[in-house]
Amino acid sequence: MKYVSVSQKGPVSVVVFQSGPKNYFGLDLIVELAEAFERIDQQPEQRAIVLASEGKVFCAGADFAGQDAGGGDPGALYREALRLFKCRKPVVAAIQGAAIGGGLGLSLVADFRVGAAEARFAANFVHIGIHPGFGLTYTLPRVIGQRAASRMFLAGTRINGEEAAKIGLLDELVPLEDVRAAAVRFAGALANGAPLAVQSTRETLRAGMVEAIEKQTEREQTEQVKLFKTNDFAEGVAAVNERRAGNWTAT
Repeated sequence: MKYVSVSQKGPVSVVVFQSGPKNYFGLDLIVELAEAFERIDQQPEQRAIVLASEGKVFCAGADFAGQDAGGGDPGALYREALRLFKCRKPVVAAIQGAAIGGGLGLSLVADFRVGAAEARFAANFVHIGIHPGFGLTYTLPRVIGQRAASRMFLAGTRINGEEAAKIGLLDELVPLEDVRAAAVRFAGALANGAPLAVQSTRETLRAGMVEAIEKQTEREQTEQVKLFKTNDFAEGVAAVNERRAGNWTAT
C-alpha cells in the first residue's frame, strides 16, 4: 500500500496512514484504509483496531488539489468511506494533532478516540463555503449531542483536546507522547472480552447506523455538489490557503 501500513500488537491491529505533512486524504487513501479494515475483519485472532497517522497532524481533511478526491464528486469517496463504518471490530482512533473537516469525519469512524491536549478538532466547512461531509452530520451529533455539534458546524468552531474531552469527543486525554500507546491499551481492553460477544454487542449498539450514514451522505453529497459550483466555495478555498477571512457574496 502507498499510504497505509498495518502492524499487530497482540490481538490489536494498528492501522497507520501517512499522506504528506498534513495527512490530507483522497479517494486512494480511503480505499487503502477500507481494504486494511476488511482484511482485519477476516482475521479472527485480531479483535480490535487502532487507527493512527504519522506526523503532527492526524488528518487535515480532503485534498481537493492533490490526491483524487473523487473528481469533484464526493460520491465515490463516500461510497468507499462507508466501507470503514461497516467494520465489525471495535476501532480506537489515536489523535495526536489536528483532525479538521473530513479528518474529523475520519476520526469518527472509530468507536472511541484517545488524544492529547495538543489535538485540534474543527468542522470548518462553512469557512470553505461547503456543506459538511463524510457522514459528519450523523456521527458528530451522535457523539457530542445536537447542540454542541451545531455550534461546531455553523460557527466552524475549533476546539483543543481538553475541550474535546469535556464534551465527549475524546474518550481519554493523555500526554502527547503517549497517544498511540494509550490507544493500543484502550483497544487491548476491548480485545479482552469474548470476541463474538463483543462484536454482537457492538452490532446491536450500532443497529441501523451504516444505513443511516449512507442516507445522510447522499444528502451531504447532493449539497456539496451544488456548493462546489458557487463563487463562495472558490473564495473559501482561496481564503483558507491565504489564511484570511472569506469575502462572501452568497453566489
